[in-house]
Amino acid sequence: MAGKPQIPNLAEIWNDIKSGKIISDISKSVTESQVWTSSFRHGYADTPRNRVLQIVSNVWLHLHPVKIHRHALRIKFTWCMGGITFLMFLVTVVTGVVLMFYYRPVGEYAYFDMKYLQYDVPFGMLMRNMHRWAAHSMVITVWLHMLRVFLTGSYKPPREFNWVIGVFLVTFTLLLSFTGYLLPWDQLAMWAVTVGTNMARGTPFLGHEGPFAEFVGVTSRYDARSVLLGGSLVGPPALLRFYVLHCILIPLVAGALMIVHFWRIRKDGGISGPL
Repeated sequence: MAGKPQIPNLAEIWNDIKSGKIISDISKSVTESQVWTSSFRHGYADTPRNRVLQIVSNVWLHLHPVKIHRHALRIKFTWCMGGITFLMFLVTVVTGVVLMFYYRPVGEYAYFDMKYLQYDVPFGMLMRNMHRWAAHSMVITVWLHMLRVFLTGSYKPPREFNWVIGVFLVTFTLLLSFTGYLLPWDQLAMWAVTVGTNMARGTPFLGHEGPFAEFVGVTSRYDARSVLLGGSLVGPPALLRFYVLHCILIPLVAGALMIVHFWRIRKDGGISGPL
């Protein structure tokens, strides 16, 4: 009878599922759609030339090398510390952006915002602890990564420039951890930063108690410590400066150095092989 709806045959549908016909049809409809063909402009014939073309012509795939060495896939050689460090950096960035919605870098509100985040904001304690433990883990994994690179001789030519970039990244990782220490604005944070910034007074050329300070002309009012604190004591100006350093300046510099670091790994022939 015309217009009567057709009842699907469940047995035929089940047979198509088991044979993979439905999955094949879905895959074909997706890969032949306009959205897919406009994003992935080249077919993937299984030839070396087209494999390279498929990688380099895609905005996402071109970030990865076309070929990698077999040893680069061995966990016992790489320890995966570089990738884990970058993962921890991404976790701190994502959770840090969420924390910024509930935190004000002002002396009157910083400590209470932190407590509000911990005890009143849904999942606030989880988000803060994820940020904190990811930061601690990043410090540990970046040192393990440096140790692995040293033990495997990956700092040797032609990778010595990238080793220097890695040393800078370790330094900025420690600076990220240090600048974030003051933000809870509690007694532990204030006195820890007091000790840390007092050490800046002995910085060569930059600290008024450091070597060669008299040649540069720095004084206790204009030296590395006063720049960090915005004065002579740990107070609201120091909180704001540490907040800007922690959330804007250091992450931007560290992110730019990571881009150079990853790029140089590619340019230097990938992960170095065993000695």
